[in-house]
Amino acid sequence: MPRKGRPKVAVWKFTSCDGCQLSMLDCEDELLAIADAVEIANFREATSAVVEGPYDLSLVEGSVTTLSDARRIQEVRAQSRLLVTIGACATAGGIQALRNFANIEEFRQAVYARPEHISTLSTSTPIQDHVPVDFELRGCPINKDQLLEVLSAFLDGRSSNVPTESVCAECKRRGNVCVMVARGAPCLGPVTQAGCGALCPAYHRGCYGCFGPQESPNTASLIRRLEALGMDGPARLRVFRTFNASNPVFRAASEAPAGGNP
Repeated sequence: MPRKGRPKVAVWKFTSCDGCQLSMLDCEDELLAIADAVEIANFREATSAVVEGPYDLSLVEGSVTTLSDARRIQEVRAQSRLLVTIGACATAGGIQALRNFANIEEFRQAVYARPEHISTLSTSTPIQDHVPVDFELRGCPINKDQLLEVLSAFLDGRSSNVPTESVCAECKRRGNVCVMVARGAPCLGPVTQAGCGALCPAYHRGCYGCFGPQESPNTASLIRRLEALGMDGPARLRVFRTFNASNPVFRAASEAPAGGNP
């Protein structure tokens, strides 16, 4: 029997791989402590029990790719006091937003045996394109420590303290040697928001931009550096069109002419 007075939290899935919800479950002991402070009212990944809204906080994973998604997110927003989007799909359209640069009908014909039965939109769009969002938590998947900070801030009634610096700052703290300087490896770290702990550079690989653009990204400067490393236009397009392909900053960088200036 839930205790009275605990805030009700709901977790919703739209078009996504469920990776961010799995990151939530990976919190384990920490999640149990938070679960004692809130009422988990709707979290289909974890339990079949559902408590009707309204909800004090809704966490939304996934992008809007169908008419059903577009209708459902309006319903979720209407019954949520606060709404936080989690992960690259919810904040930037996700990897499925590659459809935004192509003909969806060609994709449908190529992938499905009976494409006439597939109902989908021609674009994959972030939640903020459809309803007001109170906070965006980036990542593919999200960082569980950042998620705990957001939930703690909600319980404390304060603003969350999620860093907006670049992955380069994380590399410095971790003691990583810069892969671009030492190895000539293409890396999006200088323009990507921190959150992964500089995981890829720690294993001598360039950053893939999983957390989207940092607060003030100098993409033009990075593009010139990538070109100096021998990266041509098509290769640069591919490096910016991954998990956050439809983010306006990364999209503009992928489409920028040589030299990086629009």
